[in-house]
Amino acid sequence: MIKSDIDPMPEYFDRYINLVEDIELEEAFEKSIEQLQLLDLSTFIALKGKTYQEGKWTVNEIIQHITDIERLLCSGTLRFARDEKDFVISFDEDEMARKSKANSKSITEIIDELIAVRRATALLFKSFDAEDLQKTGINWKYRMSVLAMGFNIIGHQIHHLNFIEEKYFSLIKG
Repeated sequence: MIKSDIDPMPEYFDRYINLVEDIELEEAFEKSIEQLQLLDLSTFIALKGKTYQEGKWTVNEIIQHITDIERLLCSGTLRFARDEKDFVISFDEDEMARKSKANSKSITEIIDELIAVRRATALLFKSFDAEDLQKTGINWKYRMSVLAMGFNIIGHQIHHLNFIEEKYFSLIKG
C-alpha cells in the first residue's frame, strides 16, 4: 500500500507522514535506511554535545529519540494489528531523552542501532497484510491506521534529520 491509501489522514501526525513520498510502504522503509546510511558521520561527530540553544537535545539525543520512539510505536502498532483496541500509545519524550544516556555513546553506535531497529520495523510491517494495515488504534490522542503508523515512523526520522540540518549544522559550518 502507498501513502495516499491512508484514509483518513490522522490529525497531528500528518506533519510527519506528509514528509514521505507517495510510494509503497516497503520502499519507503528501504529509502529511510538508505538515508541513514548516507549521513555524513564527520558532521555528526563534530556536533557531539552541542545544542543550538541551552536546554535543547544534542544530536545524539535526537537520534536516540528516533530509535526509542520507533520501538514504542512498533509495540503499539503490533497491538493495533492484533486488535487490542483499548491500547493507547503514550510516553514522555523529554523524560526518555534525559534518561537515554545517548551522550555517553558514539554517534556511530547510535545510528547503527537505529538502522538495526529500522530493519526490524520494516520486517514487522512487511508481516502485516492489507487487512492489518487498515486496523486502527490510538497514538497519543489521535486514531490512526497501522499503515499510517508505518509512514509516521519514517516521517518522524525525516522531520528530525531536517531539523538537525536546519538548527545544528550551522554550529560547525557557521
